[in-house]
Amino acid sequence: MAQTDRQSGIYRLLYRGHREDPLPAWMVFPIMYAGVFLSHWTLLRLPYFWDEAGYYIPAAYDFFRTGTLIPYSTLTNAHPPLSAIYLALWWKVSGFSPAVTRLAVCLVAALALTGVFALCRRLLNAEVAAATTLLTALYPVWFAQSTLAHADIFAAAGTLWGLFYCLEERPSPRQGWLAALCFSLAALAKETAIATPLVLLLWHLWEMRRKPTQGREHLRVALQLGLPVLPLAAWYAYHFHKTGYLFGNPEFVRYNAIATLHPLRFVIAFAVRLMDVTVYLNLFVPVLCMVAAMFLPALRQQDGNPRPRVSWNIQAQIGLVLLGNLLLFSVLGGALLTRYLLPLYPLILLLCVSTWRRRVQQWGWLVALSVVAFLAGIFVNPPYRFAPEDNLSYRNMILLQHQAIAQLLHRDLHATVLTAWPVSDELTKPELGYVRQPVPVVAIENFSLPQVLRAAQMRGYNAALIFSTKYESNALPPILRWGDRSWNQRFFDDHRDVPPEIVARLLRGTVVWQQKRDGLWAAVILFPTVQNAQFVAPSFRAISPARSVKIREIHP
Repeated sequence: MAQTDRQSGIYRLLYRGHREDPLPAWMVFPIMYAGVFLSHWTLLRLPYFWDEAGYYIPAAYDFFRTGTLIPYSTLTNAHPPLSAIYLALWWKVSGFSPAVTRLAVCLVAALALTGVFALCRRLLNAEVAAATTLLTALYPVWFAQSTLAHADIFAAAGTLWGLFYCLEERPSPRQGWLAALCFSLAALAKETAIATPLVLLLWHLWEMRRKPTQGREHLRVALQLGLPVLPLAAWYAYHFHKTGYLFGNPEFVRYNAIATLHPLRFVIAFAVRLMDVTVYLNLFVPVLCMVAAMFLPALRQQDGNPRPRVSWNIQAQIGLVLLGNLLLFSVLGGALLTRYLLPLYPLILLLCVSTWRRRVQQWGWLVALSVVAFLAGIFVNPPYRFAPEDNLSYRNMILLQHQAIAQLLHRDLHATVLTAWPVSDELTKPELGYVRQPVPVVAIENFSLPQVLRAAQMRGYNAALIFSTKYESNALPPILRWGDRSWNQRFFDDHRDVPPEIVARLLRGTVVWQQKRDGLWAAVILFPTVQNAQFVAPSFRAISPARSVKIREIHP
């Protein structure tokens, strides 16, 4: 006979003798932190990457130096300041360095995983909680984001703890207040986190109408779930008072909230978002196993009753949270970044694991299979387009750019460098960890052919540092890539980077160093004389949280 939950070694570890007396979260948290810390040990000293360098670190560094909540060394985009305040406090205590930042983010990731464990254990049991938490921690997107200083991991932690307190059929008043606090913190880390409490608010209003005898309880919970709107509204009012912009600079709003309203773009984006939570980076393995398991009958416990499932009421709330977030992130956000969906992955995996345990006798093997699939996803790039920050490709990109900068400085300490964002920031801001002294830069948007041809008309640079701005893969057959290029060019600002040899030929320079790593590359080009042509006036546009693009000249 299969072991019962009470006989399980995992169960005995995580429960102190009685089901009503579980190991408290404050004792689980150190285990989570140790796991995150050890699994990310080799990544802790990496310099800052992409949107970290473009917005989140500069914003936190401005607060660290001057106490201002509105960043001035990067474009303001009205992101709430909680993550910047948190990082600045760590720097104040432990010193300003990438290692301190990454350790601080590990702490937040561990707090989020503790929330995953606590939620799953309350809904089912410790075995399901342990398996779901392990899979969440190893899912490539979550694993990669566990040390990156993006606001999304902060928002995920607050959201998951908010769900822990309110994902009940009838939350108590105390649970409602704690949920409101957690969701408020999540919204003050990333404004889009407000979607989850608002979706649950609508659920309780519906339940109030459907169950009049419980109407006052559901109304009270709905009002509590509406409270996180207040601190977020206060932040926007403050931002408007200081800058004259309610939701950030106009270009940021246009790119992330206005240009995204085309109906065809919404359909494409929603389809991509559905794939993100069912297929992306080997997530199809647990999802397909769940679908297959649903055709099996429920297993029986010793007392003859079927093994328990997550209640239909809770499943309905989880489904609404998933749908609400997928719809929101199909409309908002110029780039379909997968890290926006961080709080959704534990919920998907909870449904998978709970289904396996209910219907498959040896369900541990399905957990092991999913672990192998996720580990492969961390190290092996998929045969389709993806963001390097979704697995360890971001490490390769950092190392390539770091080595290219070292080569450039070794060859010419007085170079003015043609490059693109984010290397333009990495060269001009020593606090990002790439240079000790600022290097003069002439920046273009990317290394597509039109931008390279524009660079040929510019002046004032005698070296170029070029790099792949995205991962490219042609492994999929053409029939599966139909429309991909044209849709991405039209709606998602897609482009194809020109190879180093072609860039050197067009700009009349010589490639003196280049290197490739798993579909990514970087190169250094030197020119015999300073390029002299008409200079293009500065212009700025925010593509991701803060990205200065168009052609411009940057001097430290």
